Amino acid sequence: MGPDLRILAAVGALLTAVAETDTAFAQKHGGILRMYSPDSPASMSIHEEATVFAEGPMMGVFNNLVMFDQHVKQNSLEAVVPDLATGWSWSEDGTELTMPLREGVYWHDGKPFNARDVQCTFELLTGASSEKLRVNPRKSWYSNLERITTNGDYEVAFHLKRPQPAFLTILASGFAPIYPCHVSPRDMRQHPIGTGPFKFVGFKPNEYVRVTRNPDYWKKDRPYLDGVEYAIIKNLSTAVLAFISGKFDMTFPHSLTVPLLRDVKNQLPQALCEMGPVGLNRNLIVNRDKPPFENPELRRAMALSLDRHAFIDILTEGEGDIGGVMQPPPAGLWGMPAEMLQSLPGYGADIRENRAEARQIMQKLGYGPNNRLQIKVSVRDLPYLRDPAVIMIDQLKEVYIDGQLETIDTTNWFPRVMRRDYIVGLTGAGSGPDPDQNLQLLYGCGGELNYNGYCSPDVDRLIEQQSSEADQQKRKLLVWEIERKLAEDGARPIIFYDRRATCWRPHVKGLTLMVNSLFNGWRMEDVWLDQ
Repeated sequence: MGPDLRILAAVGALLTAVAETDTAFAQKHGGILRMYSPDSPASMSIHEEATVFAEGPMMGVFNNLVMFDQHVKQNSLEAVVPDLATGWSWSEDGTELTMPLREGVYWHDGKPFNARDVQCTFELLTGASSEKLRVNPRKSWYSNLERITTNGDYEVAFHLKRPQPAFLTILASGFAPIYPCHVSPRDMRQHPIGTGPFKFVGFKPNEYVRVTRNPDYWKKDRPYLDGVEYAIIKNLSTAVLAFISGKFDMTFPHSLTVPLLRDVKNQLPQALCEMGPVGLNRNLIVNRDKPPFENPELRRAMALSLDRHAFIDILTEGEGDIGGVMQPPPAGLWGMPAEMLQSLPGYGADIRENRAEARQIMQKLGYGPNNRLQIKVSVRDLPYLRDPAVIMIDQLKEVYIDGQLETIDTTNWFPRVMRRDYIVGLTGAGSGPDPDQNLQLLYGCGGELNYNGYCSPDVDRLIEQQSSEADQQKRKLLVWEIERKLAEDGARPIIFYDRRATCWRPHVKGLTLMVNSLFNGWRMEDVWLDQ
């Protein structure tokens, strides 16, 4: 990171602190927050979507039982606070979680919220209800949930098959809102009904998402904003120019590369900006069902071809981190120390040695300079994924693999990879903020987002063991053991974690950007405009 950007980052952090201090005594009501979104989702149903482009704008439409404190930058079990639940208690054996619920809460259509809505939501997510989601991307999150019961209208209990101390972090995710019993999943896709600070107004694919203030929100002085409008602009340079010209109050969180950040600071020096990590990695996926990729040696050669530092240097001018399945420290709470990470296959500093080994593997498999493996590399048609895919294709050439880029629209991407209709791809994945949020989902046998079909009974056993472990240091060692096995198996090679910037105009107040999740800080009920 150059000296100029370090200064910008330091100034941004200082101004952020000042802005957060402002919120303690000077909040104003009114105004519509305007920003852009870089992509168009398939629907507005958080429980059926896997990206931030639906979940982010809709998080303010809903409430969870609990949530991550919206003023704490690092998500953790200690940062979980009540939301629709007023508190919680665990049974002595750690298998029953009881939650009293908030009274006097109403859905946006005027119907009262009660315990049955909570029960309906989790029966829907576990597949126990007669209603069905079209897709259920996070069903694995609830594999340890045996049943949920109600005690009157305002108390629920989660009955777990085994202890799971971090279960609260799953309930706190932005992907875990409570849905109403009386609205079908079909209707929630196009006109979601929630209890949150904002009401859904409209969604027009490739044009906009709009929400408006809920005047009957159970927090009587929230939200401060009259609404939030997201204009869908897929070209980031165009979106940034619109921000500079005054069309938007802020950029999409964590969307600005270093060059785009420079453009903002050069043309709009009064903008407040923060460069930081977000806990999103880029990773290589390979369809093990497609010959010749069922061969683990071929997959190992592909992993050995990667020069991770080159991705960071080229794409982000040094703004990024090398990490494994879990986001590296200090922003990530569960990542391996750097010296331990470097001992994993493919993470060593000698790229020439890695690639020489990869070429030897490929030659044993019959490939070489005169017999190169031809593949198609699929990727979502977004610059933060498309650009690293181009670099990955270039690096694979070093080991006799020639790739042709295939870009896929987001609305088609997830159906295709979930049914494994691809050969090789590059995708992004969140890394937490807790291991229970991504290990089973992305690497467990049958995990919904385990696009490449990796399955190891030993890893599944360790995933369950770490999830049951209450001692955090012992749990961390188990997570690191899982990391090592995944790297040795070439399960889903993690390429890099980047850092990106967010900018906003000085009149935007009360904004907290989280450093280890892109998905949990979108409630927006505390954001206000000083105009």
